[in-house]
Amino acid sequence: MEVRRVVLSPGEPYELRLTGRGARGYVWTWQVTGDADAVSVTPGPAVAQAVPPGAAVALVHVVRARPPGGRRARIRFAQVRPPYPDEAPYDEFVLDVEVRPGAGGADGAG
Repeated sequence: MEVRRVVLSPGEPYELRLTGRGARGYVWTWQVTGDADAVSVTPGPAVAQAVPPGAAVALVHVVRARPPGGRRARIRFAQVRPPYPDEAPYDEFVLDVEVRPGAGGADGAG
């Protein structure tokens, strides 16, 4: 399991690319701990690329730091097959996010 640490200003986005295995029934889920409201996570589309049918594709998730700064959150991504909730994740990824103290708009667009 990979662990990555990023430092963001309030409103700043971070694009995280994770390998998708949707053809095999896997989806990425996530859980935020720590200051859970310090970040938002938005799943994006698959990265446009020419791949054969059934091949793994990169998926982009946008993590955005939310004001106020000075907080930390940990996001645990797990690649699971929803029909099999007791099955161990195929892959996991942890993103530790520190939100810098500073200005930012109430909507994070700062």
